[in-house]
Amino acid sequence: MTTPKIIDQIHELILEDCRISDKSIAEQLRISREWVGSIIHGDLDMRKLSAKWVPKCVDADRKRQRCQSSEQALEFFRRDPNDFLSRLVTMDETSLYNYDAETKQQSMEWRHSGPPRPTKFRVQTSAGKVLAPIFWDQDGILLTDYLQKGQTINAAYYSSLLVQLKDILKEKHRGKVTKVVLFLHDNTPAHRALAT
Repeated sequence: MTTPKIIDQIHELILEDCRISDKSIAEQLRISREWVGSIIHGDLDMRKLSAKWVPKCVDADRKRQRCQSSEQALEFFRRDPNDFLSRLVTMDETSLYNYDAETKQQSMEWRHSGPPRPTKFRVQTSAGKVLAPIFWDQDGILLTDYLQKGQTINAAYYSSLLVQLKDILKEKHRGKVTKVVLFLHDNTPAHRALAT
């Protein structure tokens, strides 16, 4: 028989550790897992949700800069969509991690029905990672490079990538009359350096 005392005990255990398993609750209170599940879902109206991954936290200044550059790109696009897309080349870097991330099952927490699911940032240390700059256009990837361990993207390295990209674009458009390439990349120091 469900009593207010048992409901309160289960609720207190969940509030102390929102990742506690129903098995652990059942063992601590010496009741069945089915009974614990019935109380959690029926009486407490809670469910276990995994955290939603978000790439990273972006500050207000970077959001403003991204909005401005996006508005400029949108204006170019509105003038002539086909011309814009055929000329656009984009670049970004990504880190390829070598680790076993916390599984969705491991990140699950008990929550009441109303609030949204929790979020968390990927801050877990890894066994190793490789940074990969990637350039692409409307037809696909143009150039991918993998930095050696301990190497960083500086102006000299980035400039050498741009020379490689220039050669790839010349080969791709060989024999065609083309307009200037519209190049879109972020504003990291290596991208804004005088040498670049």
